[in-house]
Amino acid sequence: MAEESAIHGAVGGDGPFFDLVEEFYRRVESNSSLRRLYPVDLEPGKLHLGWFLIQRFGGPDYFSQRRGAPRLRMRHAPFEIGHALRDAWIVCMREALDAIAAFAEHRDVMMAYFDHSATFLINHEEPAPGRMRLPNT
Repeated sequence: MAEESAIHGAVGGDGPFFDLVEEFYRRVESNSSLRRLYPVDLEPGKLHLGWFLIQRFGGPDYFSQRRGAPRLRMRHAPFEIGHALRDAWIVCMREALDAIAAFAEHRDVMMAYFDHSATFLINHEEPAPGRMRLPNT
């Protein structure tokens, strides 16, 4: 956690985080499985994600001041998140992170956080490929 909390200062503040959010959402817009989960207007979500990432990686607590405690699992509970959506989200975030040079030396630490958090948000089991789901009895 100490390494994570130093990232905001190491990258020079808020700017790279908002760049990361723009890169991420550009990828979400072209991913039909992810895009359907987001509202038509992406701007509020971009701002919220930027605030959250800034706070999570050692910057000011913009998110908590404006939105309350992050409570990621509760906020994502209305969405059926299975392994395929989790994996699609991770691909978009990894590509976005790779596109922002400021994060190059922090990539592994940030991806470890994203991987852990995305996995934690899985709330829907999908049938294994090639196997039928049995009806509930």
